[in-house]
Amino acid sequence: MKTPIIFILILTLPYLAAKALTAYTEYKLNPRVAAVVGLSLLFIFTGLGHFMITDELAIMLPPWVPDRVLIVHLSGILEFALAVGFLIHQTRRITGWIAIIALILFFPLNIYAAVNYIPHGGHAWGPVYLLIRGPLQLIIISWIYWFAVKKKKLIK
Repeated sequence: MKTPIIFILILTLPYLAAKALTAYTEYKLNPRVAAVVGLSLLFIFTGLGHFMITDELAIMLPPWVPDRVLIVHLSGILEFALAVGFLIHQTRRITGWIAIIALILFFPLNIYAAVNYIPHGGHAWGPVYLLIRGPLQLIIISWIYWFAVKKKKLIK
């Protein structure tokens, strides 16, 4: 159950560090950019998992899904592409929308894994795991929207 905590730390630490450095030192860092760096790091971390624990992720897919290992690898590549897209200012907004859509589309796999007590990443807890995973997904989606998708209002 440590994975959600790791996700939150990876996501928020760059933002919190930027805010602290800006408040308590002479460094003036952009917290919004730091928040996007956290997103990029999160997607790199999760993308790596698709290649390091491929078999454990593949069992989260229903048995009727063909080429489960290939799908896990392709989704890992997607996560790496999203990580890069977040770091490029010109692609950040569309990357954010793609990431939000991907998270929404992938969530049913978490439901399947939890309902079937798949022994990976907390899913062995069964449906109760969704009480953690659901809010975590909402936090990540909100973070993506707030820092990558939402247009920054100009102060007049």
